[in-house]
Amino acid sequence: MSGKIYDYAKICNSVLSLDSKIRFAGVINERGRLVAGGMKENVEPLENEKDDEMIFMELALRVKMRKEFDKQLGPVNFAMASRERALAISVIINDDILYVVSEPDTDYGVLPKKIIEIIHS
Repeated sequence: MSGKIYDYAKICNSVLSLDSKIRFAGVINERGRLVAGGMKENVEPLENEKDDEMIFMELALRVKMRKEFDKQLGPVNFAMASRERALAISVIINDDILYVVSEPDTDYGVLPKKIIEIIHS
């Protein structure tokens, strides 16, 4: 996927409109900084801004660590974490990460595929 230019704002807006249960769609760079997107309007954040920064940096580090196994297993298509209060999905776009957070009861069998379709459309 490297080299292709993506409209990150458009991708984030499309993802936010996919499902009413999606709370956040943002693109995080390899240094853990939010470069596009954000929280859906009128949605109360589950964490504060400082926690967001830590989550984004930890996510960027986790993605880098997963790349260590690309040769043996192939590149990661997406990663998902199901938590008590949220479902988090990360998808690699070039060297950046599309990070999506939704309500925990979102259909996790369908949502990642829809997100990937948006990226590649």
